[in-house]
Amino acid sequence: MADNRKLQVALYWGAACGGCDVAVLDTNEFILDIAQAADIRLWPIAVDKKYKDVEAMEDGELDLTLFNGAVRNSENEEIAKLLRRKSKALVAFGSCACMGGIPGLANLITREQIFERAYFHNPSIQAANETVPQSETAVGSGTLHLPRFYKRVYKLRDIVEVDYFVPGCPPAPDQVRRVITAVVAAAHGGTMPPAGSVLGASDRALCDDCRRAKGEKKITRFYRSHEIVTDPTRCLLEQGLLCMGPVTLSGCGVRCPDSNMGCRGCYGPLPQVRDHGARFLSALASVIDSKDPGEINSILDGIPDPIGTAYRFSMPASLLQRSVRS
Repeated sequence: MADNRKLQVALYWGAACGGCDVAVLDTNEFILDIAQAADIRLWPIAVDKKYKDVEAMEDGELDLTLFNGAVRNSENEEIAKLLRRKSKALVAFGSCACMGGIPGLANLITREQIFERAYFHNPSIQAANETVPQSETAVGSGTLHLPRFYKRVYKLRDIVEVDYFVPGCPPAPDQVRRVITAVVAAAHGGTMPPAGSVLGASDRALCDDCRRAKGEKKITRFYRSHEIVTDPTRCLLEQGLLCMGPVTLSGCGVRCPDSNMGCRGCYGPLPQVRDHGARFLSALASVIDSKDPGEINSILDGIPDPIGTAYRFSMPASLLQRSVRS
């Protein structure tokens, strides 16, 4: 950089599993290039910095924040807004930040049902223990505070403006390199991609990059992976295995189909598709080889969890968004 100033970078972990943080470490030796190019000002799993340190920064002081995870509670929302103020570029990093991800499936049930299962009917809980965490609890020395658990899960863009999106569960290490490299290049006088860009993914369907032979897709039965010995050269969907490749962005390197597993949809929908899950269910309906309603229902019964499968990563980003119960 012309002024030899290091980039100021933050990484934050919201409602997620931690795999996106591991994806950064999976860049291997490139992590040394990151350390040379940037000061990491916040990274809860690796750097001993506090929220108060971020609050003390000037607005826009951070060049880049990689925010992984959905927004599930008040702490996630508070830090999302804080990092938005402090960051020149805020990246929704990974499927959970981009679409709501696996945590977003909790939108199919209510907060009360989640608490009932977690704190009343959990096999690991001590008998007769019915303590439910509260956002405020008075103790002898003062008041203890916990984040408020929201009624639903949000994708990051529901809470703050997002500059870039890096999909994947987790993103491939190559994507991490591209994001960091792009910001470093911009600091040297280059230009960043247009705001709102999806980084590390193409605008093609995964099927376009898949090397498996494709024929006429006509399905008479759906299988789970343990119920069939698959042909490693043929399209998985044609063999009756659920694969979201026809409706999902490419860019991951076809990792799941190359490992004999159907695409799960973690890179999100194709351009101009409003609802990823609905497009997938529509695609499935078009390849069922029957016109008999009874037989069609029998074939569809082979999908054990249609909603959980079609919306595995995208429920908060869907037209449905969540289940509403009176």
